[in-house]
Amino acid sequence: MSLTDRHGRRINYLRLSVTDRCNLACRYCRPERRARVPGPLLDLAAGLRLVRTAVGLGFQKVRITGGEPLLRPGILPFLAKVAAIPGLDALVLTTNGTLLADFARDLRQAGVQRLNISLDSLDPATFRTLTGGGELERVLAGVAAAEAAGFASVKLNTVVMRGVNEEEVADLAALTIERPLIVRFIELMPVAGCRDWERLVVPGAEILARLRQRFPVLAEEASDLSGPARPFRIPGARGALGLITAMSCGFCETCNRIRVDAAGRARGCLFANQTFDLAPFLGPGQEAELAEAIRGIVLAKPDRRPPLAEDSGRIAASMQAIGG
Repeated sequence: MSLTDRHGRRINYLRLSVTDRCNLACRYCRPERRARVPGPLLDLAAGLRLVRTAVGLGFQKVRITGGEPLLRPGILPFLAKVAAIPGLDALVLTTNGTLLADFARDLRQAGVQRLNISLDSLDPATFRTLTGGGELERVLAGVAAAEAAGFASVKLNTVVMRGVNEEEVADLAALTIERPLIVRFIELMPVAGCRDWERLVVPGAEILARLRQRFPVLAEEASDLSGPARPFRIPGARGALGLITAMSCGFCETCNRIRVDAAGRARGCLFANQTFDLAPFLGPGQEAELAEAIRGIVLAKPDRRPPLAEDSGRIAASMQAIGG
């Protein structure tokens, strides 16, 4: 079974936020430091019913996000139950890495297959400024723990910002030479509250040019695991690189996901202001109603994001509130 939207795209990827809490305040994610979702958070039993129903409809990949998902009480047993759902091909967790050194082995044992870790700078002072006081060494320890735990892939996500960290892209790429990491460089997106985002955006073409000033970076063929990232590699490197050009070269024509925030509101498009409240359908015994609601969200997915010149073309909330 699979779900296809009105534009012929197969929708098989669910991003589920389990909390709006975070122990960092990253500049591009929570610029105004008040990013809580309205209403109560979904309990994890409801989240599990949502994932089971989505997988039954043909969703194959689930990413658990936040906020910082490792702050959610009960996260490890929840993940183990999600991993055990028949038909689920990939369970992925996105984290800021600050708690990962203590959680990595347990996450792998719970069934998480892949990790995405935010790492926007290798300079402690820059990292502290970008994250609102984060400690770089804690994240680096988390990355090392993830490598030791044996995840199928460990991806490091770097949001590149002009005048902030664009000079570090080659140093971050160099992490892939001796280590089996995937470093992905991401264009800054217009999140609510980030008023100077246009000045800060570094286009993907410029990021790639910076990398090629130091390394003979080669393009690779995209796979099903690449997602929106264009894959690259430094010849001979153990790891790989990715480039996510959400602003300069959109990928709406291949979008295969829906997002559900920590209060149960779903979005078919990150940039769309329209949300669909799934909370009324997440009680025990409501699987049929929930499945019908998910089908409706898939059918309502727009063919592309709104133009950035329109107010609706900006991301209307912080990424922490939406589920980053």
